[in-house]
Amino acid sequence: MSEPYDSRFTLPSIDDAPSTEAGVILMGLDAERLLAGVGLARLADEPALVALAVDQARHDALDLSTEALAEAGILRWRAVRPLIEAGPEMTAAGSLRREWEHTTARVTATVTGLGPASVACLAACWLRRDDIDDLAKSARHGRAPEKGSGTHDVLSRVFAD
Repeated sequence: MSEPYDSRFTLPSIDDAPSTEAGVILMGLDAERLLAGVGLARLADEPALVALAVDQARHDALDLSTEALAEAGILRWRAVRPLIEAGPEMTAAGSLRREWEHTTARVTATVTGLGPASVACLAACWLRRDDIDDLAKSARHGRAPEKGSGTHDVLSRVFAD
């Protein structure tokens, strides 16, 4: 008689893309970290935003705290979630890695202009949308509190869609 095993922890196929394994890791992050990833990925996907962020950092006007990144991620999530939701229904895959592939295809098909980091972070958020929605809902009017009188939540303005 063979021992029962948990199929969620099976080894990946050698044919799986490395991005699939990165996605499995992303799905293990808590909601705040996932949203911070969405915020940072949005910046990294757009060369003009990278240039703007570098300039703001040079002038000490850029807040890259986890809270600011999560706030940027919340704003981005609120903007793209309806698009992802309106996408084609996909059958449950029965495998975490196949589910990841289906979800990244859905995100890519419904939100244009995304780089690989945004696709991965948004796919992880979609798969964990209940947790993500709870955190986004509890955020104070979509804004993280400002820290100190001289610190501005610059990323909220940069990422406003």
